[in-house]
Amino acid sequence: MTLSIHDLLRYALDSNASDLHLSVGSVPMIRIHGEMKKLKLPRMEMDTMIAIRDDVLNENQRVMFREKLEIDFSTKLEGRGRFRVNYFHQINGLSAVFRAIPSTILSAEELQLPPIINQLAMKDKGLILLTGPTGCGKSTTLAAMIDYVNEQKSCHIITIEDPVEYYHESNNSLINQRELGQSTHSFSNALRSALREDPDVILVGEMRDLETIQLALTAAETGHLVLSTLHTSSAVKTIDRIIDVFPASQKGQIRSMLSESLEAVIAQKLLPTRDKDGRVPASEIMTANSAVKNLIREDKIYQIPSLIQSGSQEGMQSLDQDLQRLLQQGVISRQDAMYIADKPELFEKGIF
Repeated sequence: MTLSIHDLLRYALDSNASDLHLSVGSVPMIRIHGEMKKLKLPRMEMDTMIAIRDDVLNENQRVMFREKLEIDFSTKLEGRGRFRVNYFHQINGLSAVFRAIPSTILSAEELQLPPIINQLAMKDKGLILLTGPTGCGKSTTLAAMIDYVNEQKSCHIITIEDPVEYYHESNNSLINQRELGQSTHSFSNALRSALREDPDVILVGEMRDLETIQLALTAAETGHLVLSTLHTSSAVKTIDRIIDVFPASQKGQIRSMLSESLEAVIAQKLLPTRDKDGRVPASEIMTANSAVKNLIREDKIYQIPSLIQSGSQEGMQSLDQDLQRLLQQGVISRQDAMYIADKPELFEKGIF
């Protein structure tokens, strides 16, 4: 039996799955609300995976895939939606992961994110970082922030993504979206170019290397609002990661730049709702007030968590404080809160 990728994607969407996993030698699987489930289908064969590859990749992408052995791109299912795709090689042959991209951009309120998210989106300049593991909703939160700016302000927004996930139509703002491999060769090239394109807001899909981080800091320092992501789990680890990318001789200068330009770090995790019918984000939020900036400048980053704990009036919250809020509202279970909490013992003992 030849499996049609269109039928598989349609089934994934009908099942409310976030991801479709295809791998030679394994049964197709989908992820629903964070849990992997096998489909009642035969194991994928190499011929089928090659046919699917040729169906979803264009000629340029096929050349790139042959060269690099893996590729990120986006594709669409006519009339249903779009997917972010990674095709790669593994020991048994080819594999692919198709992640569903919702066609509707939800607001911060609809995502159950705190009001500070929209306030941060309206900043005139500075660096705002969304952090967390893969699949924690960073892109969805960023899309909500960009959409809010697009509704509320008249400005020029440039996004640099790998690949473009959410499509934004220009509303009150002009939005130009660029995709790696299609309209630019690298984040650093596109970011360097963006500084000459009269932007007000720049979204950089991921700060992957020293050059991109340096350019993002420069852009934030010179009067642009820069939004980006990192795969870190907390504000402290995010700041450490940025500084550690640079050689020892530059660390003092980078601490100074970061203390001037950083506006906020939002470290996000997703967990199941109590009824297991969806997922909800829980966030640690650090806003860079003068005390936080001083600690970054003076290399006393380890003291930042105590400022987050006591900074609720400035929109700050620890992960455990947000989990406590979700638990009190009946949105999540105590067991799930304990699983991702920084201090699970507080939830186990009923203190939170």
